[in-house]
Amino acid sequence: MHLAIIWAGIYVAVFAAEKTRLTPVLFYLAIGCLLVNAGVLPTEEDAFIRGFAELGIILIMFAIGFEEQTNRFVQSIKKSWGIALFGAIAPFVAAYAVAEYFWGDANISLMCGLTMTATAVSLTMVSLKSEGLGRSSAATRIMTSAVLDDIASLVLVAIMVPIVTQESVPDAAAIATTILQVAVFFVIVTVVGAWVLPIKPSGWFKRIPLIGDVCIYNLLAFGKGQYAFLAMLLLAVAVGLLSHAFGFHPAVGAYMAGLIIREEYFSTADTRGSYGEIKNTLDLIAFSIIGPVFFVTLGTKLVFDWQILMSVIPHMIAMTVAVFVLQIASAALAARYTSDLDWPNSMMVGFGMLGRAELAFVVMDIAYVQYEILSTEAFYTLMTSIFWLNVAVPVTISLWKPHCKTSEG
Repeated sequence: MHLAIIWAGIYVAVFAAEKTRLTPVLFYLAIGCLLVNAGVLPTEEDAFIRGFAELGIILIMFAIGFEEQTNRFVQSIKKSWGIALFGAIAPFVAAYAVAEYFWGDANISLMCGLTMTATAVSLTMVSLKSEGLGRSSAATRIMTSAVLDDIASLVLVAIMVPIVTQESVPDAAAIATTILQVAVFFVIVTVVGAWVLPIKPSGWFKRIPLIGDVCIYNLLAFGKGQYAFLAMLLLAVAVGLLSHAFGFHPAVGAYMAGLIIREEYFSTADTRGSYGEIKNTLDLIAFSIIGPVFFVTLGTKLVFDWQILMSVIPHMIAMTVAVFVLQIASAALAARYTSDLDWPNSMMVGFGMLGRAELAFVVMDIAYVQYEILSTEAFYTLMTSIFWLNVAVPVTISLWKPHCKTSEG
């Protein structure tokens, strides 16, 4: 029943998006918010919807990575360090300062800063894709910077939460272990892309019994290519699970899985012509059927208690404006002066870094539900601020699109 309601809401959202010429993502969030506050959807989604939504974000990120070229992503890391660094420091400082001004509690301020550090890359990339900018230079910079920020945020959360809760103070070995996990994960993904999934087995790897025959050619050609799409989904979920095992969101792993798949893998005799079919099917499932469920459920996170909500309006306005201004300014300036982008594309990077989603809710769950670090007022301030920042992403991207396209064209 809940899935039927959500899919009906998606139809309404798409209709509204066509009429207003805005991205459907904005209306997915709004529909979720309206349905939960009207009592149509529960405040706590059941396991089926939660799993369905998680699968949706995994497919979305895999589809986005599937479109990206690996060499472009690697080259972009060199040009995205400034965006990742300054684009994370500025919103942290903004949220920390606002929280410190209103509540004067260092622990609350720290958790507010951590909540606002990571970018909701999925929201941004879907918004850019809907505007035809999914493969633009700005999109590549945003994607790379957001992945780096997410990794840094996970490391900071792992280090800071024990300090804030005073459970224990992590020593140098614990910090080094966390950083090592990050390195090991990316080494494993790199090995899979370079050796386990070559077009055909080669070199010393081919000599390993049984494993040496594993390659992308055999996976895609199995059953005359009719299971190629299943092989792609299996890879996305498997690397997503690996990502989760290392403490990351599964969507990060799914993106990396899509990134290591190249178009030439489909150019063999047994799979020729299937790349376009698989891409179209993947886009259909990710962006029209399963993926939108994630954004609707994301909108259901904002449940109104009107008395508390009215009391935190000044806090929400201050938090939203501070993060909005400093995030755009820091990311745009970094993109312009460290990433070799012109001003229109640099501003697009700034707008694209505004969203907050998966990791923000992970941090809030830890700080508010698990350890009760955040006060109720601080929690509502973060929730409403994140909602408006997420709304700002598709709106600003849509409004700025003509300038960015003129610059690119």
